[in-house]
Amino acid sequence: MNYSVISGDIISSSSLTAQDKSELEKQLAKLLADLKQHFNVFGRVLKGDYIECVVPETGRALQLCLAMKSFVKTIPISAETLKAHKHRAKLFKEYGIRLAIGYGPLERYQPEKGIVDGEAIYLSGRTINTKSTHDKERIVIKNTLFFASKDEAMNKKWTAMLELLDVLFTKATQRQCEVVYLKLLGHNEEAISKKLGIDQSVVNRHSTNVGWNAIETAVTYFHESLNS
Repeated sequence: MNYSVISGDIISSSSLTAQDKSELEKQLAKLLADLKQHFNVFGRVLKGDYIECVVPETGRALQLCLAMKSFVKTIPISAETLKAHKHRAKLFKEYGIRLAIGYGPLERYQPEKGIVDGEAIYLSGRTINTKSTHDKERIVIKNTLFFASKDEAMNKKWTAMLELLDVLFTKATQRQCEVVYLKLLGHNEEAISKKLGIDQSVVNRHSTNVGWNAIETAVTYFHESLNS
């Protein structure tokens, strides 16, 4: 049986103030609670800035990966961080988090005991670790969304799609990411307008500007492909 496992590494987390790091941990815990409620995932935060998330319904992995991406880009950082680490803070605001979907079997998966062991988590973890920018003086980021499996044809197909989605999310504003996150959780535009306190027409405009139709098409195609 194959699983999808998402590993995520916050970009430039070492540049955040202690207060910002504390808030980041709280927000990541909220993110995983949301995903648990809506998709019954098993997720955990390690060292305050690294996420592991097992997706039982493998085809939902892209949907959850993009939800994580959009959520992290909504997390605010303090003026102190922006002043002290201008370049790194900008990278955090622009990219937020680096994410890899690992697809494959798990030899041991016992969420009630916190045990996740097997190919899928090795693939996602190794991909993130090889792309890490921790402690580098000069950070160069080309891509932040990755797919890894033992099937090279799958890797080639999904990597191409993720590179295109990466461009959309890098350019997305904080408000656009708020809208996308709620849409990926399954909320309609009327519910989102009430939740965010903005007109439904504004929600629709943000959806259009961020490229929601392309995002939705990609999520649906991924879901149908891996669940077929």
